[in-house]
Amino acid sequence: MPKLWTETIDAHRAAVRDAAMDALAALVAEHGLVALTMSQIAAKAGIGRATLYKYFPDAQAVLTAWHERQVTAHLDQLIAADDPAAAAVVRLEAALQTYAHIQHQSARHAGGELATLLHRGEHVASAQQRLREFLESLLDRAVQAGDVRQDLTAAELAAYCLHALTAAGAIAGHDGVSRLVAVTLDGLSSTKPGSVTNQAKPA
Repeated sequence: MPKLWTETIDAHRAAVRDAAMDALAALVAEHGLVALTMSQIAAKAGIGRATLYKYFPDAQAVLTAWHERQVTAHLDQLIAADDPAAAAVVRLEAALQTYAHIQHQSARHAGGELATLLHRGEHVASAQQRLREFLESLLDRAVQAGDVRQDLTAAELAAYCLHALTAAGAIAGHDGVSRLVAVTLDGLSSTKPGSVTNQAKPA
């Protein structure tokens, strides 16, 4: 099969899948998950129900695919916010700000029942692992630069950040999210009481 033809078919398939996922997201935003059907998704996407079934076996599969796309987009957003040329602490702050605002925005679109359904599956565990590794690498650099406390491991500090910034989903405004990030960074500071760099050296 000619390469151009193959690429055209692949693009068409991707377009159909994207249309179905966009339609599902719009329907959930409008009506929630109550009685969501493949017929509704197909009608909203502007495709035939038979065509939709060629790509997805049921509405849950569309939902899972949509969430996988969202998770990938969020990870790409975090990576895009990272400037390798910037100071370690600046890179860390940018990552935490981006993650907190993602949490804030996601909470507006995925409450209760939807959030429970979305946070199941291997794609979520894989994304969380990639997120932790990305954050740990930034924290390691910040520790080496003397900007972050050294009395905890990078894994422990990453867990602290992720748990603390989950609260961004319950905050009403963007200013509040930024303040939450500032408090989280304050807890990471190498000048906080108890941190290795702030402990008195033995005489």
